[in-house]
Parts: sequence; structure tokens; C-alpha cells
Amino acid sequence: MRLWKVLGIAGVAGVAATGAIMARDQRRRAQVTPDEVRAKLHERLREPERR
Repeated sequence: MRLWKVLGIAGVAGVAATGAIMARDQRRRAQVTPDEVRAKLHERLREPERR
């Protein structure tokens, strides 16, 4: 019975940590402007040509 409690607590902690990571990534993406995204995409497109 005690093992199940430990596994349950570990599962809840894992879900909470995953949610925190996803929220942080979403905030980071929300701060990027469309012009910055476009510039990064154009830079990636030109990268193979430089090699």
C-alpha cells in the first residue's frame, strides 16, 4: 500500500513539473514577434547555401 502512495505522489509531481515546463515554453513563444519568426526562418533557409 505504501508503494502505491509513493508512486502516486511521484506521478503528481511529474505532471506538475511537465505543466510548469510547458507553461514556461508557451510564455517564451508568446514573446516572439512575427517579424522575429520570419527573420529566423529566412536565416535557416539561407544556412545551407552558405555551406
